[in-house]
Amino acid sequence: MTAQIIAMMLFALTMSITPGPVNVTTFSSGVNYGFMPTMPFVTGATICFTLLLGLVGLGMGGFITLFPFVGKIICFAGAIFISYVGYKIMHSRVSIENKSADRPLFHHGFIMQWLNVKAWIACLAGTSAFRLSESYEKLFLFCVIYFVICYASIALWAMSGKLTSKLFKNEKHIATINIIMGLILISLGVLLVINDGVIS
Repeated sequence: MTAQIIAMMLFALTMSITPGPVNVTTFSSGVNYGFMPTMPFVTGATICFTLLLGLVGLGMGGFITLFPFVGKIICFAGAIFISYVGYKIMHSRVSIENKSADRPLFHHGFIMQWLNVKAWIACLAGTSAFRLSESYEKLFLFCVIYFVICYASIALWAMSGKLTSKLFKNEKHIATINIIMGLILISLGVLLVINDGVIS
């Protein structure tokens, strides 16, 4: 059991810490608004992912497999939403003096994670790899482990953004970072459509 817990932790860390739409948005928010103002977004994304993981473990993954068009709808909706967030980041007002209320909030994180194909892949792969549908106790354990690691991982991206902002005091530099982060998100959205929902 100890070996399986370690495997679960490593899986959760690998899937949570690697770049994706949620982490890129978190980093950008950390740059523009700081660590604490970004935490509602981090909380929303983490809670949504844990909920999604639980639902997939309880059988929703089989529904997606049975009706592939649902997965395609999620893919395209996610691509549109991710691209929209990227556009908003690119065109966000930069003011070092006044951090506005345009920052990503709890519900933004929740929605983005629900439409995040990377999150769906992580849930489907995790429930399959650890056979979570066979045991509610194992599913609950994995959800708890994933919640803690996912929360810490996304928060780390927020902190990285905050630390990066200290290196770039000039508003033009931060505007450049926003453009880069926005373009990355839009590119991810385009890749989702081109690759039919699969991006590495």
